Amino acid sequence: MKASGFIENGFIEIVLPTNYHTKDFLAFHQRDEMEVSEIVQQNKIKKGMVWQEYPALLTIALEKNKARIQLDIDGDGDLCSDEALSALASHMLGLKQPVELFESIYQDHPVIGDLVTRQTGLRIYQSATPFEALSWAIIGQQISVSAAISIRRRFIQAIGIQHSSGLLCHPTHKQVIQCSEQDLRQCGFSVGKANALLNVCRLIDSGALALNIPEGENEINCLTDNLLAIKGIGMWTVNYALLRGLNYLNGSLHGDVAVRRNLQYLLKQEDKVGAAQAEEWLAGFSPWKALVGAHLWRQQSSSGY
Repeated sequence: MKASGFIENGFIEIVLPTNYHTKDFLAFHQRDEMEVSEIVQQNKIKKGMVWQEYPALLTIALEKNKARIQLDIDGDGDLCSDEALSALASHMLGLKQPVELFESIYQDHPVIGDLVTRQTGLRIYQSATPFEALSWAIIGQQISVSAAISIRRRFIQAIGIQHSSGLLCHPTHKQVIQCSEQDLRQCGFSVGKANALLNVCRLIDSGALALNIPEGENEINCLTDNLLAIKGIGMWTVNYALLRGLNYLNGSLHGDVAVRRNLQYLLKQEDKVGAAQAEEWLAGFSPWKALVGAHLWRQQSSSGY
């Protein structure tokens, strides 16, 4: 079915767990106070995104034990089915993650039991697409969060297409591939990051790299190897992209400073926790290493994980 102009799809509703962390979900989308691509208003987010190559406005309103979702598409695009919209929203809300199983296993653990119980219901809120998560991970390598937010904003402003609501949509690989290294440099990218992102886009465009939700560890390992083969992409970037864009809960975040700092606090250890110690400690929680890392993050800030 085709329709011209502004398309308003009907609302769908999704039931939320009773312990859903609404404030944390909203905080994840409220990092950029300039609100060029996302707006958070009370219990609602509005996000510009590209849907089947057309600018679209995704609205997720969180109410008691339910989420109301709508996608408004500009242009001559296909309407979004209820099934596709539900899958997108469930992905972003972190509802595809079996956190209840994790909590049942570790709620009585001698080290993390109290933390898991105190933060029951914690999930890893996802970027709208794996490409958006990987782009953010590349931007954020070895710089502060505030600096990364600024670069991401300029990136979206320079390349993103605008929805009729006024919000800009996060660029897709097809839009980025039209840019030069200098275009990205003007957004604040280093030479290495600019080339890394451009190479990712070329590989996706050629079909050599697929950023799909992996079905198992073999696919995870293959995707990891493919990403690590790209100059400028390291293990932290891969793990963060898997965590934020592909619902993968077993990546090791031992390189993250906040994870190590909060692990030191949890272990009541005087000496700083190094990457090697954190990696060894997290290894004991496979296949939930990244979720444990998120619980450590959450001790510090709701928007920090």
